[in-house]
Amino acid sequence: MVSAGHATARGLPGPSASRTRKLARAVFGGLAVLSLLMGVAGGLWRLGVAVPDPRVFPWTGPVLLAHAALMICGFLGTVIGLERAVALRRPAAFAAPLCSGAGAWCLAFGHPAAGAWLGVAAAACFLAVNAVLVRRQWAAHTLLLLVSAGAWLAGNLLFALGHGGHAVLPWWFAFLVMTIAAERLEMARLMRRRPAASAALHALLSLLLLGAAWSGAAPRTGGLVYGAALALLAAWLLAFDIARRTVFSQGLARYMAVCLLGGYGWLGIAGVAWALAALGWPMRDVALHALGLGFVVSMMMGHAPVVLPAVARIKLAFGPAFYLPLAALHLSLLVRFMPGTAGETLRAAGAAFNAASLAFFAATMAGAALAWRLRHGAAGARELT
Repeated sequence: MVSAGHATARGLPGPSASRTRKLARAVFGGLAVLSLLMGVAGGLWRLGVAVPDPRVFPWTGPVLLAHAALMICGFLGTVIGLERAVALRRPAAFAAPLCSGAGAWCLAFGHPAAGAWLGVAAAACFLAVNAVLVRRQWAAHTLLLLVSAGAWLAGNLLFALGHGGHAVLPWWFAFLVMTIAAERLEMARLMRRRPAASAALHALLSLLLLGAAWSGAAPRTGGLVYGAALALLAAWLLAFDIARRTVFSQGLARYMAVCLLGGYGWLGIAGVAWALAALGWPMRDVALHALGLGFVVSMMMGHAPVVLPAVARIKLAFGPAFYLPLAALHLSLLVRFMPGTAGETLRAAGAAFNAASLAFFAATMAGAALAWRLRHGAAGARELT
């Protein structure tokens, strides 16, 4: 995808094309950032962390209700859609992130129906993009990416039709988990593994889809199946992912491996918590945020140094500082999930710490981009445009 992104940019001649690219980056970047900021704000407001005070804004009600949609569909859906559109190198492919970003705007500013159906349109376009990529490269990981797009479409349809979180969230998380699993499956081709390993992965992902489908009709049984699939998938990734080897390397490769392995640990915790929540234990917050923050955001932190140059044309100077927001994220989750009589207070404090770790990561990426520009000067900056 990195090489495809560079080829796309170099294939557009002339200053007008350069201005168009800059405008597109600004639009898509704005849509993604707004989704992230409003999603984080909604999550904080739900726990009583008023930063800023939600009573000042008349539209906080929709943000509170759409927290998961803004984070998963608005932010992550837009970013993943952009990455896939860059890989396809067709202008029509950008309809998916445009629809998901526009849908997030509607959700944030009080138009839930329009936002939900724009999300359906985004997922449908995204499914078509992945179908084209499968035709270009028929492989296990591209087929899995196509299935993950179908999971996103299923979740968005249920959301637009008014179904609750028990029915919608398993599909949304299946979209993210299967997208990550597909990328790791592509990398796993570099490792020797038992012939049964791929079959086991496909069985686990099929179990995940079964749990998602079952959760709408029978939340208890579906939740148990879904949680078991997540926990077993974590065990598979820890056993077969190439990160087990690259963690002993140096530089960026080691940093990415640390992100991945830590994320797999949270994935296992999320699976156990998801199953316990289905049995009635008060573990729903652990299940959702160990998965959404501990696993997915750890993956995002690990892949950002590769994805940003490809999608946003931003080059980063890697350094040890990258480990600091990652450590802050893990520590914030430990605080959030701390048991005891002060549970609600710690949960709110942990959520604020979660948000701060995301801001810390964004500041670290901005500092790394600035460091690269200072190191390479004006010539390097012109190369990116």
